[in-house]
Amino acid sequence: MEALDAYKNVLAHLDSAREILKETDPEMREMAPLEIEELLPQQADWEEKIKMMLIPKDPEDTKDVIFEIRAGTGGDEASLFAGDLYRMYSRFFDSKGWQTELISENEGTVGGYKELVLEVSGEEVYGTLKFEAGTHRVQRVPKTESQGRLHTSAATVAVIPKLDLEDIDVRREDLRIDVFRSSGAGGQHVNRTESAVRFTHLPTGIVSESQDSRSQIKNREIALQRLLQKIQERRVAEHASTLASQRRLQVGSGDRSEKIRTYNYPQNRVTDHRLEGDAKNYNLEQVMLGDIGEIIEALQMMDNADKLKMGTAVNG
Repeated sequence: MEALDAYKNVLAHLDSAREILKETDPEMREMAPLEIEELLPQQADWEEKIKMMLIPKDPEDTKDVIFEIRAGTGGDEASLFAGDLYRMYSRFFDSKGWQTELISENEGTVGGYKELVLEVSGEEVYGTLKFEAGTHRVQRVPKTESQGRLHTSAATVAVIPKLDLEDIDVRREDLRIDVFRSSGAGGQHVNRTESAVRFTHLPTGIVSESQDSRSQIKNREIALQRLLQKIQERRVAEHASTLASQRRLQVGSGDRSEKIRTYNYPQNRVTDHRLEGDAKNYNLEQVMLGDIGEIIEALQMMDNADKLKMGTAVNG
């Protein structure tokens, strides 16, 4: 409402200035064009701001998340890169004042992590981090490479909003829960106890499981969140197919197959492949210190523009 009032105020001043152009007093007429020239950009700015404000907000944006980093292709170097990403995100989380809880970690043989699962809580966590989901690629000379050759490896990031059954409209009676012994890393304690949990959504056949934690309670929570995310993704995909949506950015999809960003150490550059022009390149040193807010803001702006185009197309 404040933005609308400011916009109406600009329009009122424009109307007054245009009326002055009809005055017979030459001094009055001389001032009007200058005022109009100053007001027209303000009109355009407020119109753009109000359009963005009218875009429906994703109801999941306020949710806390399960945040996963996993080493991908590249062997030991991929694990080291996963560790670098963890440090980068930790600094960003701290700058936002968010709380983190380590759920599980599986360290690499020479350092870093094969996989790492966190719970991140705070204000607008999912709305900020959902753009980080996907494959992150690194290009650098590895510490493990004796010949000094440039190496390419990758790590994946998954961002799972902490949803409730009511959020996705899933009935408890439609869920089957199985517990079993973990077969993953974690030592003899994990393998001796039935700490792993598997959820099956009977109407769709969608299955999700977790053996990340030694705690069955925590595994139950993670598996349920993954299941709800999968059900939500299927519904979103079906809805997008119905609308023949061509959105460039898969918001909150958690799709790990798509390369979203490249960290090029020799050129000290980070490139986000979803952005265009000069906006897609950033200083690698600053980014690795946790300064990723500018990238996220650019992705949010692009996503809002896409939503605006979709709304215009549907309404038109």
